[in-house]
Amino acid sequence: MNREILELAADLHRRHRPFVMVTVVWVRGPSSGKQGGTALIEADGRIHGWIGGACAEPTVLREARKVMNEGSSRLMYLGPAEELDGHTRPGVVTVPIACASEGALEVYMEPVLPQPHVVVVGRSPAVRTLARLASALDWRVTVVDDGGVLGPIDGVTVHQTLDVIPQLGIDDTTAVVVATQGHYDEPALEAALATPAPYIGLVSSSMRSESVLGYLAECGFTSDDLQRIHTPAGLDLGRIEHREIAVAILAQLVAIRAAGGIAGSPSVLVAAPATAVDPICGMTVDIADARFVSELGGETHYFCCPACQKTFETANT
Repeated sequence: MNREILELAADLHRRHRPFVMVTVVWVRGPSSGKQGGTALIEADGRIHGWIGGACAEPTVLREARKVMNEGSSRLMYLGPAEELDGHTRPGVVTVPIACASEGALEVYMEPVLPQPHVVVVGRSPAVRTLARLASALDWRVTVVDDGGVLGPIDGVTVHQTLDVIPQLGIDDTTAVVVATQGHYDEPALEAALATPAPYIGLVSSSMRSESVLGYLAECGFTSDDLQRIHTPAGLDLGRIEHREIAVAILAQLVAIRAAGGIAGSPSVLVAAPATAVDPICGMTVDIADARFVSELGGETHYFCCPACQKTFETANT
């Protein structure tokens, strides 16, 4: 694999940025793609490396957006439309391309997405347990213990002031859990609500939760704000010990993640461009980048190459 691609992948992983690794696993020549060729596609659509020419590259980029959004790998066959049926098999996505060389290739696409980030605020026994359990899943964990009473936790960064929360890089892959045992629930929740975290959990009794939410409402937080707070945090497992509450919270976070929340594809992903189908070869064309365009009867047609455009115009004149 290209050393520069490996170094870029390591850098993006360290910075918790999503990307897709693309590897050419099979080629039928003539094709500009080479077996074993690799590329890295970032969330904003930038491509690093080489996986093919003008026919393959835009198709791979479109599929990479789907892979990143779905969070699942796929094997893709790209070749002439008339050959697709012969390459259909379980687990393989077939996409027509109209290369004059009649080359074909298969590429394997694997998303590398950031692990969930859990910010646990407080100093209760549940805090230590949740931090350790989430770390065991290889999730990123940050603990904020305002005042520094909790002490260190192996392998986990512990901050001693709520003021650090805006600096933690909290985004839509982050869950914030407030477990202060009533010491500073309100300021902790105010800080959490100022972030885009999709999950904010409060470890509290029903009576205490009602009091806290009432206070936040009096401070000007809207009903939409308050609905972001899960309280009591975690799955309802009945009457359980304080450390077991951490298990209930982690179970809830795992369920939310499995449903597509907390981690995966951050909202910074560039939306897929508008596309059209080449009426001659059936290849998908990005409208914004289309070079070959024809107007017929008030309708715009887009083509992958000048040959398809000429064939269409000849048949319609």
